[in-house]
Amino acid sequence: MSTLFDLTGKVAIVTGSTKGIGLAIAKRMAEHGATVVVSSRKPDACEAVAKDIRDAGGKAIVIPCHVARKEELQNLVDKTVAQCGGLDIVVSNAAVNPYLGPQAGASDDVFERVMGTNVRSNFWLSNMACPHLAERGGGSFIIISSIGGLIGSASLGLYGISKAADIALVRNIAVEWGPKNVRANAIAPGLVRTDFARALWEDPVRYKKTTRDAPLGRIGEPDEIAGAAVYLASSAGSFTSGQTLVIDGGRMAGSPLHKDD
Repeated sequence: MSTLFDLTGKVAIVTGSTKGIGLAIAKRMAEHGATVVVSSRKPDACEAVAKDIRDAGGKAIVIPCHVARKEELQNLVDKTVAQCGGLDIVVSNAAVNPYLGPQAGASDDVFERVMGTNVRSNFWLSNMACPHLAERGGGSFIIISSIGGLIGSASLGLYGISKAADIALVRNIAVEWGPKNVRANAIAPGLVRTDFARALWEDPVRYKKTTRDAPLGRIGEPDEIAGAAVYLASSAGSFTSGQTLVIDGGRMAGSPLHKDD
């Protein structure tokens, strides 16, 4: 069996890992041999996910964390290292999007919440985690961004701005920590069927436009993002750093021609 995607012996933190994309990544990393630190704000939800992973033969521990609180992020990193002996992989997936509308309509409070949770928490976490990744001889820091960080939007602009900042952040982490063999990359999904994006894919008009504009003609599923995270975390991705991997059914490549066009 090929060991190209083997994560045996690796320790991986996955934030926001009790549902959606984070859950899929946590389960797939465990399947590939990693000890996964399941983390979200709700301890009971974390315990349920960890139990599922262990019942399937994987390794998982629980460290709840609200990523917008610096002391809880530090606790997440410190406890992971103390309990698991080190840290090799971080998947920063937790994010918020409390506002749908033009950026001019967003309040200062909404701006602060989006930027604080989606950008500042990743800034904090990278500064806390990367020294530990370096101590292990190298590692992988992954941020789940969005194609919203690559294009403008009349209704998701504020969220997109935060995700564009995340893309810039991984480039800088890659430059600063590359000499220590720490890689940093972003994954930019298109529309994926998660609770987080429910307002988008349950809207018939938006759903029709999204699927019509995507060459594959559909939205994504959480598990279709997980494989990219495994790639970036494993030796398969050992020469990939500072990049943004778009997974959107081809939407960013261009729209297909339809019979009624």
